Amino acid sequence: MGMMRSTNETRLTGFILLGFSDYPQLQKVLFVVILILYLLTIFGNTTIILLSRLESKLHTPMYFFLSHLSFLDICFTSSVIPQLLVNLWDPMKNITYGGCVVQLYVSLALGSTECVLLAVMSYDRYIAICRPLHYTVIMHPHLCMALASLAWLSGVVTTLVQSTLTLQLPFCGHHQVDHFICEVPVLIKLACVDTTFNEAELFVASIIFLIVPVSIILVSYGYITQAVLRIKSASGRKKAFGTCSSHLMVVIIFYGTIIFMYLQPAKSRSKDQGKFVSLFYTVVTPMLNPLIYTLRNKEVKWALRKVVGNILGIKFT
Repeated sequence: MGMMRSTNETRLTGFILLGFSDYPQLQKVLFVVILILYLLTIFGNTTIILLSRLESKLHTPMYFFLSHLSFLDICFTSSVIPQLLVNLWDPMKNITYGGCVVQLYVSLALGSTECVLLAVMSYDRYIAICRPLHYTVIMHPHLCMALASLAWLSGVVTTLVQSTLTLQLPFCGHHQVDHFICEVPVLIKLACVDTTFNEAELFVASIIFLIVPVSIILVSYGYITQAVLRIKSASGRKKAFGTCSSHLMVVIIFYGTIIFMYLQPAKSRSKDQGKFVSLFYTVVTPMLNPLIYTLRNKEVKWALRKVVGNILGIKFT
């Protein structure tokens, strides 16, 4: 009865996202930096989506997946950053129980979807570089749609399972979340009962959505590296390695920081480390994705100039 009363109390009072309250002198600086990164994320990813739709030369599997990634990043950051900005500015740092639930379900669904989608994109690059003559046959529109749908569906399924199991835990009146986001590991840590089952389920899900995609990406880029080494032109090899290394850098930052959060036992994780590490996959990589994957490409730059020229009535040569 007491446990049920405490659970109802949590639902009525909501949570306090402590965030970076231990660093009051840092909060205003973080507010400005994160706001700028968020605006850049929205601008960069919206640009990619518009270019992929407006320019017919970008109607390819690669940009089909990239537009999905950009849409994901816009939604993912928008599920996290606005609340983070409010908490950095507001000394109260409250979030309603319903708001926490929505954030938990949505952010986990989108984050899990991105984990699978990045693996799909690495497979697309493998086919494009290692089997170029068969690329259009293998990566036909139906397969691309099926792979994108698989990524989205897997994200929905995992959040329905993990979030629901997490929210069934009694918090016994504990409503101070020592983080800036309602996330499965921190809510498990808040529970006042044995969480062995939840941690085991989280570990299995992390293997499926983190270790398996990372393995696919590394194998794909291993084959890509072999293909690049066969390029006779030194400048061609340098360009290809530059592109691959930048892609892998984003992958390492994204998966590495999430693995740190989700594959570490909840009881042994440093609270401050977890907060700063989470900033990388919630704020930094969504901003880097459009820069690394597309805005550096000549065809994207050409498409951008063409679209802007059409809007301004200027013809670029």
